[in-house]
Amino acid sequence: MKKILLPILVCLFLTNCESATMVDNTPIASIDLNRYLGTWYEIARYDHRFERGMEHTMANYSLRQDGMIAVKNTGIKDGEFKVSEGKAKTTDIPALLRVSFFGPFYGDYRILLLGENYEYSLVGGGSDDYLWILSRTPEVDGTTLNKILDEAIRRGYDTSRLIWVNHE
Repeated sequence: MKKILLPILVCLFLTNCESATMVDNTPIASIDLNRYLGTWYEIARYDHRFERGMEHTMANYSLRQDGMIAVKNTGIKDGEFKVSEGKAKTTDIPALLRVSFFGPFYGDYRILLLGENYEYSLVGGGSDDYLWILSRTPEVDGTTLNKILDEAIRRGYDTSRLIWVNHE
């Protein structure tokens, strides 16, 4: 019985992890990774359990000696400063990174829109369950924000699901 049950559970787990993508999450055509590295403020995001209740959220990306990218996310939850560290690796697709915070498990980090001067970024995941608006500053002007939201809508994302992050 165990020999039959285990493969079934594994299949169910894997199919539930890969939800159908109902959006255009195709990464942009090119990126200068060195310009993308550094600190990003999270302006808005879809709700998910690993950031639920977080405010003042930021991400810092830096190159590691082994060629991978160090990922350090920070924020405040319930008055406590929180840090989570992970790693990312590049892929054959320039604006598609694979990010891991849990051992050998990687998820997609798809750059969907990037400001000409790398001042803002729209990031999605491998499904339509993930979306982030990032900026080099804690605030984004209205014109830029509308441009980002228009692109998210054009790609099929539901922008009413965005949670706006407090940086005050």
